[in-house]
Amino acid sequence: MNRNQSIHRRGFLKGVGALVALPLMESILPARVAAAAAGSSKPPTRMAFMFVPNGMHMQAWTPEREGATFELPHILEPFAPIQRDLLVLSGLTQDKGRNNGDGPGDHARSAAAFLTGAQPLKSEGAQIRVGVSVDQYVAERIGHETRFPSLEIGVEKGRQSGNCDSGYSCAYSNNISWRNEVTPMTKETNPRLVFERLFGGPDAKDHEKSLVLRERYKKSILDFVLEDANRLSRRVSGNDRLKLDEYLTAVREIEQRIERAEMDSVATARVIAGVEKPSGAPDDMGAHARMMGDLMILAFQADVTRVSTFMLANEGSNRAYRQIEVSEGHHELSHHQGDPVKNDKIKRINRYHAEQVAYIVKKMKTIREPDGSSLLDNSMIVYGAGISDGNRHNNENLPIILAGRGGGTLRTGRHIRYPQETPLNNLFLSMMQRMGVHADWLGDSTGLLPGLDA
Repeated sequence: MNRNQSIHRRGFLKGVGALVALPLMESILPARVAAAAAGSSKPPTRMAFMFVPNGMHMQAWTPEREGATFELPHILEPFAPIQRDLLVLSGLTQDKGRNNGDGPGDHARSAAAFLTGAQPLKSEGAQIRVGVSVDQYVAERIGHETRFPSLEIGVEKGRQSGNCDSGYSCAYSNNISWRNEVTPMTKETNPRLVFERLFGGPDAKDHEKSLVLRERYKKSILDFVLEDANRLSRRVSGNDRLKLDEYLTAVREIEQRIERAEMDSVATARVIAGVEKPSGAPDDMGAHARMMGDLMILAFQADVTRVSTFMLANEGSNRAYRQIEVSEGHHELSHHQGDPVKNDKIKRINRYHAEQVAYIVKKMKTIREPDGSSLLDNSMIVYGAGISDGNRHNNENLPIILAGRGGGTLRTGRHIRYPQETPLNNLFLSMMQRMGVHADWLGDSTGLLPGLDA
């Protein structure tokens, strides 16, 4: 096999300290994808779970009508362009977020139970225990097919030890992904580190050399794979050449955004004493979330991973949102006690979060796969919270949406209302099945969730 064929089959462009995965293209399919497709051009299915804290203003989240004729309420209006690719799922419950005799600590429990359906052990020390989360259950079984089994990202840093909520370890509040009962998959909030993980080469010394050269000569990571890229561009079809150019442009564009954020951080550090080392994250939460979302999209597009979790903030977060004229902390406002002024500000925060998620899923809708479908068509993106109303701290009738068609297996464009106490993990069990992972149960699931099939 000559070198060009090797490039194509492995699905990467390679250079010193760089390993840039290729997007799926009709002219070339990486060997792992071709084998999985068994002769068809059907793209793989991806799944992601996007989490927000402190509950939701449910009156502005829940559609009035069921079925396909529902209207998007205020918080969900940013999803209007992809409403037909959306399922709004009402009535789902995460029982293990309740105290069940364990006393206070609703925030920590709701995050720990969100993707596990397991009751976390009340402990602030080393004796943490909850359960395997749905993303890691899937990653354990299909992760060998991609460069990375899963990707855990977020916007807000968090501690992994100490007491964050009424005797519960901070590990519970700051993670939704759990590899096993005692091991959280800590999220990465630094866009630069995510970028280098996705596109840096496997050899640590070469990667370090690449970083030094890029900084010294103001080069892009793409400069290190340019020879491979030019050679490949001459060999693929016109459509794939355009797809490759668009993809590499997107890689360079996000690299430049990270560089600008790093420069802004350095400039800030010169005038503010005691700031942390620049991380490449924008000061604006929305810009940070969109940057992390774009990195997740690139990872899905190039089949670097098929499983991701994304925490827009830690559970119990008291971040202020001055960019939307909310100066009070989110957690503080969530204890609104029916105050209409506080509820209005909660609605604004909820809508702002929805705008960031809508940006991500709408972008996925524009990215074409080799068979003509979209990246969103071949994905399942769960967005929601582990608490329903932030004032009541209740865990039934959670705010949950599912975007994407799951490789054509989901009948979207509907609002489905399930009987209260229907386990949220029934949804996860159904999603696992669509990822080719079959299990009799996960957490407190009682069976597959009905009504989803196309």
